[in-house]
Amino acid sequence: MVKRILLVLVSGVILAGLSGCNKPATVNKVIEDEPERLLDFRKIVQQAKDEVFPTVVYIKCIREDHTQGKKMSQEVGGSGVIISVDGEVLTNWHVVDKALEVRCLLYDGRAMDAEVLGTDKDADLALLKLDKGEDEQVPFANVGDSSKLREGDFVMAMGAPLGLSRSVSIGIISCTDRYLPDDSQYSVWLQTDASISPGNSGGPLVNTDGEVVGINTLGVIFGGDMGFSIPSNTVKMLVPQLREHGEVKWSWLGLQLQALRDFEKDIYFDGDQGVIVAETDPESPARRAGLQPRDRIMSIAGRDVRCLTQEDLPAIRRTIGMLEKGEIVTLQYSRGGEIRTVELKPTDKGAVEGEELDCPRWDMTVKEINRFDKPDLYFYRNEGVFIYGVKYPGNARDAGLRENDIILKIDGEKVKTLDDVSRIRKELVDKVDEKSKVVVSVLRKGLLRQCVLDYSRDYEKE
Repeated sequence: MVKRILLVLVSGVILAGLSGCNKPATVNKVIEDEPERLLDFRKIVQQAKDEVFPTVVYIKCIREDHTQGKKMSQEVGGSGVIISVDGEVLTNWHVVDKALEVRCLLYDGRAMDAEVLGTDKDADLALLKLDKGEDEQVPFANVGDSSKLREGDFVMAMGAPLGLSRSVSIGIISCTDRYLPDDSQYSVWLQTDASISPGNSGGPLVNTDGEVVGINTLGVIFGGDMGFSIPSNTVKMLVPQLREHGEVKWSWLGLQLQALRDFEKDIYFDGDQGVIVAETDPESPARRAGLQPRDRIMSIAGRDVRCLTQEDLPAIRRTIGMLEKGEIVTLQYSRGGEIRTVELKPTDKGAVEGEELDCPRWDMTVKEINRFDKPDLYFYRNEGVFIYGVKYPGNARDAGLRENDIILKIDGEKVKTLDDVSRIRKELVDKVDEKSKVVVSVLRKGLLRQCVLDYSRDYEKE
């Protein structure tokens, strides 16, 4: 199948290049001379595939899920690639998020449990380690240099699509620096037309030298094949932290940035140096330092900043994210044509998603408010918990409680943490024979509501 697709692709390029020629004999002569060159290229592709294909693993996870209003076990699948002799496996964060159990199927049929060494939601990257014997050997792939890629380069996407055994698809690099507004916090993406189907997540994107140049993450099936991969250079920068800390310890200043030439918002600034401050986050180092919207940052810690278009934003965010926490950083900026300097201390960005809690009998799940995960709720309450999932049918839904309600009080007691909810629920449910109704005060889109939660009915036993 790969050979057949390749013939169509390469032949199509040849014919397209000669479409303006009215000499069929010449065209035929070119095509007659092609087989030897095509055979050489097929060998290149086959050799590259053989280098990496044995290192691709199918990953099956059992993970917790709280979105349906109760704690449930869910089976999910994805792909990964072995990158070290020790059996380290690269995959996506979303493949192993909240995993209780991770199992990997290797190319040769061996099955191994895997430990999650580290994850990072912002980059959608995870590092696993196979539970193999000391003398047990596994193949591993080389991670290459993604900066060498150019549009038009041939690449292969490998993985386990739709939970099937491993597969390979071929295509080209469509764009080397694709910016996706909701998914480009710290890195631009490699865009390819090599098919990336559900289940390919975490698999390798491979160049014709047999090197991993990306980790397949996003795919668009409808409206044409478009796939997006995390560049290998971003991966190489983050893996040491995942290995050492179990996470990427991003630094945070609380800056919302804007490019000098913002086509989407139709806003353009003079000059070609610096990056614009769009906003500063509440209680952030940037706001405490007095930075304001429309300030133009010229340098950070002595490093000049240049952000012409949105594709330049992730690199600047990475620069900020890798600053030393707690150490004074000098930032130079321009306001009203005047160059100023300010000193500020980056802080640890910390968790980007709150913890979750199941509330049996009440038939709902709750979650911590987090400024990055739920900025709309953080606007109303910078700490506390909100209703994450509501079971149907269930007592919480019957009481009129809804997802994203911020819980203020339960039975008159203030609620600030998951521990508060857990303690109050246990005390009340343990006395269900004496009392089975409680008033829950919530904040819904800024408005205070009182809901009477009747938990006398046990839906789980019905």
